[in-house]
Amino acid sequence: MNNYIKTCNEIIKSNNVEFIDLKATDLTGRLHHISLPYFEGLLEKLITEGVGFDGSSYGFRKVENSDMILIPDLATAKIDPFRQASTLSFYSHIVLTDDARSPFLQDGRYLAKKAEQLLKEVTGADKSWWGPEFEFYIFSKVEYDTRTATSYYKVEHAEEFYKKAYHAANPFDEYDDFRDEACKLLKEQGINVKYHHHEVGERGQQEIETYFTDLLTTADNIITTKYILFNFAKQRGLYITFMPKPMYQQAGNGMHLHFYITKDGKNLFYEKGQYGNLSKLALNFIGGMLKHGRALSAFTNPSTNSYKRLVPGFEAPVALTYGMGNRAGAIRIPKYVSNPDETRFEYRPPDATANPYLCLVAMLLAGIDGVINNIDPVKEGFGPYDKNFLEGDDVHKIHFLPRNLAEALDALEEDNEFLKIGNIFTDELLQQWIKTKNEEIHSIGTMPHPFEYKMYFNL
Repeated sequence: MNNYIKTCNEIIKSNNVEFIDLKATDLTGRLHHISLPYFEGLLEKLITEGVGFDGSSYGFRKVENSDMILIPDLATAKIDPFRQASTLSFYSHIVLTDDARSPFLQDGRYLAKKAEQLLKEVTGADKSWWGPEFEFYIFSKVEYDTRTATSYYKVEHAEEFYKKAYHAANPFDEYDDFRDEACKLLKEQGINVKYHHHEVGERGQQEIETYFTDLLTTADNIITTKYILFNFAKQRGLYITFMPKPMYQQAGNGMHLHFYITKDGKNLFYEKGQYGNLSKLALNFIGGMLKHGRALSAFTNPSTNSYKRLVPGFEAPVALTYGMGNRAGAIRIPKYVSNPDETRFEYRPPDATANPYLCLVAMLLAGIDGVINNIDPVKEGFGPYDKNFLEGDDVHKIHFLPRNLAEALDALEEDNEFLKIGNIFTDELLQQWIKTKNEEIHSIGTMPHPFEYKMYFNL
């Protein structure tokens, strides 16, 4: 702790810091913050006392029992590049107001730490590694509104390719310089980018993929990456969205997650000569994630818009299968990986409407359950499938992801014991999540859609 305080004070001095900013996410993963004018001794005061806030406004607890406290995580200290005043920013721990300052059991960052500890206890591994892919669209202008007598959206885009725009090159790739500069900003925040490129969507779809980090750091980095891209786009007069399906008949935005675990630096998912060079431990993780895949969807794909992406024909996952050659399956084993240290699989369903802490923790717990119960994905009928099973004789054997958010929530209500391993997800958290998401379903389900006017107005 003293070393962290010393480092933070050096940052404060060298950057003439004027404000301390505490950031935290609400239940659904939306970012919030509070800023405090800096004075000498403020950091030490925040470590011991924190800052009080209303947890009910974050979607956490009932109004009559909602006082909570933010405590800065000193290891996350970074200068915020988008504040005019020099501001040192921290992600925060959420704790209760009791004398012990007990951790809040719905705080995603706390759950991430508990899940990593459980991984050690069950598998002997010391770390899980996650590599996210960020897909998003850049638009030149966006308008949308929903009122009693109005409902519409309109997007304008500088690009419009005739065919798939995957890896489109200059001069047709309008936003390569934008991605260059965004990657520089990410690097300043400690996020290392593997590569960036134009994605398949013909109207401005982009991708940035980052290198592997541990679970908590990855979830923090997902929030930071979205923060950087939203703010940088605003500076440039552009609009970006991570919505899974922002346009009809266009490719959707996913947030694929590459995953493996290690012990003493050794990749425990690697076993040379096996299918995909994957060990039995890796297959158990695959089995657990696929067996609980429908329930997982409530956290990996938690918006009504998510399921407009998860449809056949757009290289989106629709089936609870694994293999090396089919992007329609939930799990793909990359063929191009030659380094044993990075042998892994990719879970393809998630999108960036997810709360990244709950999403990653839920995935890890599903995999751990696969280890505990020795779930064999072959015996369970999940694969491997390397051909187009959607058009073959095996299609009747395939288990599919939910078709909508309501199905995902029903699956979560029926299958959630795996999330309670190690007392990580509580009944209170699960009930609050299901309640919140059902409210979203009700909101959109009772709102007339513009396309309904086209179909029914003159009927």
